[in-house]
Amino acid sequence: MGPLTTGLGEVYQFTVRGAGYTPMALHTLLEWDIGMKLRAVPGVVEVNIWGGDPQQFQVIVDPAKLLSLKLSLKQVFDALARNNALAGGGYIEHQREQLLIRGEALVTQISDLARIVVAHGPGGVPIYIADVAEVKEASALRIGAATALGEGETVIGMVQMLAGENAQHVVTQIKARVQEIQKTLPPGVVIEPYYDRTLFVSKVIGTVRSNLLEGGLLVVAVLFVFLGDLRAGLIVAAAIPLSMLIAFTGMMQAGLSGNLMSLGAIDFGLLVDGSVVMVDNILRRLSSGKCRHPDDRLAEVLAAGREVLRPMTFAVSIIMLVYVPILSLTGIEGKMFRPMAVTVIMALAGSLLVAITVTPLLSFWFARAGAGHEETRFIRIVRSLYAPCLHWALARPVWPVTIAAGVFLFSLGIGSRLGIEFVPRLDEGDLAVQVWRLPSVSLSESVATALEIERVLRQCPEVTQVVTRTGSPEVATDVMGVDMSDVFVILTPQREWRTAGTREGLITTLKRAILEQVPGVGLSFTQPIEMRFNELIAGVRSDLASEDFRIRPGSPRPTGQPRCPDIGTDPWRSGRQSRANRGPAPSSYYR
Repeated sequence: MGPLTTGLGEVYQFTVRGAGYTPMALHTLLEWDIGMKLRAVPGVVEVNIWGGDPQQFQVIVDPAKLLSLKLSLKQVFDALARNNALAGGGYIEHQREQLLIRGEALVTQISDLARIVVAHGPGGVPIYIADVAEVKEASALRIGAATALGEGETVIGMVQMLAGENAQHVVTQIKARVQEIQKTLPPGVVIEPYYDRTLFVSKVIGTVRSNLLEGGLLVVAVLFVFLGDLRAGLIVAAAIPLSMLIAFTGMMQAGLSGNLMSLGAIDFGLLVDGSVVMVDNILRRLSSGKCRHPDDRLAEVLAAGREVLRPMTFAVSIIMLVYVPILSLTGIEGKMFRPMAVTVIMALAGSLLVAITVTPLLSFWFARAGAGHEETRFIRIVRSLYAPCLHWALARPVWPVTIAAGVFLFSLGIGSRLGIEFVPRLDEGDLAVQVWRLPSVSLSESVATALEIERVLRQCPEVTQVVTRTGSPEVATDVMGVDMSDVFVILTPQREWRTAGTREGLITTLKRAILEQVPGVGLSFTQPIEMRFNELIAGVRSDLASEDFRIRPGSPRPTGQPRCPDIGTDPWRSGRQSRANRGPAPSSYYR
């Protein structure tokens, strides 16, 4: 009975726009046409709706008319309930068949509601709903809104993916279905996507691909320089794809995904360590010139392998043991780092297997070693530079120890200012701006503020699209008040930026412009996936939670937070609260 999706399941978001169509018409079209068709895509759990006017049939009762006809409000309720329901009538058997019987009284239009009989007056004259109330089509009370490009309100569809599905595959199917749906929409109605997870996934896959390729080429170059033999370098480099193949096979069997965290942590230098030792020792044995016969060559290869088998196995095993403690991590840390540790361990195990099986075989077939292989020209140059330094340090031990201690103390000073984050920030390519206002703000004021922020952001040439989600969606998977908004800022590729060369510089420029033109708001710049991930981490690990917003006398107010002039003390909140656990503030909040 666990959740069908997660906080990171928002893989595709789009707006539905159409000139001449009301927000209610677009909302209804998204709910009963577009949403229904997208939910049929395999891997899609929900198509949540944000913004627009939810259609509602409203019966506005006139109390004076009720009194004049001597009717109660309960009678109106009961009449509406009786005449808008299904009733089971059992079944009858006829000619060896069972026929189900049911009564249908479903309202399909306003006139049906108006003709419902509430009671009968003198002489049996029926009293209809239309006699005591006004029946009209109107919008339900809204708990959220959506705006786009500073032009006005819009309707957003947020496609949520089934937990454990492949985002790349699911979004590809969604985009194909959207193209089919677009052909069936009324004239002028357009589905405009603004957030597509596949773009980010493709970018990450491209990064992993380039890192793996460049890392492999770099290792081959270094091996050629140090071994002095192209064949030996290629033999050692063959351990990289074979080890990765073993790791990929293990990942498939274990159900681990290949991502930037699990694959980006693999060090090709570690994968070739065993093969380097094996090949170097084999070349040393073969350079003696005694291998004039294939049997002698085979004997030398076997002897060389036996000499380094035990130390090589112990060395690789020690490196594998370094990653074992990571397997004990739980929670968010375990989700992030355990796949990395498992992948590295499997890759190292595969490299050890390749080093003791494939590498000796390839060396027997292809390796060629001449006299004097023990030391290449590069090693001789390095040794000639290193030997005098070593002799100087041994003759004056105080100096190297003092320098090492000084560098260590200097590193402690730098380390104390690094903070607690040691994972590099992943650049998603787009920005998400979290906006919060005073808790008592109205929805219309929040919408007006969001439109002003969008107009400011559109002035930046790097911004291609701006969409704002305010409050909560129709299915409150993202619970927040109307005082809070999420602004999705879609950017051009960084190579085309002119306002600033870095993401931090662009954020500084955008933040300054917003605060100058839209006062009274709090801002927090992040990224779409990073924003949701931080909210998941900030949540509590229980099924039920409560929060206390009480402000005690004398409590300090953080700088930059808005002050409420109607309250003696400042009702500040330390950042954005976990949406999944936020509720209305207790009365003590406003005391």
